[in-house]
Amino acid sequence: MTQPAPASPIATEVKRNLRDWLKEMAEVRRASNHSVAAYMHDVSGFLAFLFQHHGKAVGLADLSAIEERDIRAWLAYRANKGYAKSSNARALSAVRTFFRYLNTHAGIRNLAALQTATPKRDKPLPKAPSEAQASSTLEAIAVRNPQAWIGARDHAIALLLYGCGLRISEALGLTVGDVLQDSGTLRIVGKGNKERQVPLLNLVRKALEAYLKQSPHHAQQDLSAPLFVGQRGKKLQPAVFTRCLQQLRREMGLPETLTPHALRHGFATHLLSRGAELRDIQELLGHVSLSTTQRYTHVDANRLLTAYNAAHPGVKS
Repeated sequence: MTQPAPASPIATEVKRNLRDWLKEMAEVRRASNHSVAAYMHDVSGFLAFLFQHHGKAVGLADLSAIEERDIRAWLAYRANKGYAKSSNARALSAVRTFFRYLNTHAGIRNLAALQTATPKRDKPLPKAPSEAQASSTLEAIAVRNPQAWIGARDHAIALLLYGCGLRISEALGLTVGDVLQDSGTLRIVGKGNKERQVPLLNLVRKALEAYLKQSPHHAQQDLSAPLFVGQRGKKLQPAVFTRCLQQLRREMGLPETLTPHALRHGFATHLLSRGAELRDIQELLGHVSLSTTQRYTHVDANRLLTAYNAAHPGVKS
């Protein structure tokens, strides 16, 4: 007995509009063959999902009734299948473009796809330097400038990034009073005005003290004055240190990925590789967790300092 042909997931009217839309993308909007194939793949996948979701062929009436929750369910389905956020963002863009076409040419009025938020893409982490690269950078940066106090300044900044995990903005936002306090920690106000306490290695403290002694702009030690300043005594701008690091890595043949933020990333990577707890590192970096519980976790300062001193390679320097 002949088996009935499987039902098509797409009604004839939708097939016709899909074909005409792709033709317009190719001939009117001059989309490349690769782009047209990608549009076809993404929209067909969306329609196939709706077919499975509703159990019937998808017609124009069904597309007219689509809600944001249907779009989000499709994106969640793709995420569970392992599609990257960038891939999901591209697929949603294709579906939006198709719905714009339908709204104009097929007599429907549906803004669900246009109103659905695009999945946020993960920002790529900077590549962490090796311990050898970080060590050679710290050694070279202290002596590369003919003005000893500027070399001491840049060395201290680099140690704060790699030795304490600070952002460059956090390091340059410190005042003299922040480092002269004898608490063994630095009080850092990070993104979103979130405050954290960062253990201050003896090695880093000595570098800061050496810089302050040599700086011609800190003789009076005004506690409210910026800790790091430029040639004229004004607060140092991030671009100055970034250029310094750029010139240094080119002189030494180090990778272009060795940026100020890469030193901070190296701090975390090297701590983790030496056995520090991930949650402790998260606390040190001031990262906000996706988990509300972890976001408000306060790790005991003494235990942090113990783990820090036991794990960080800079302690043995």
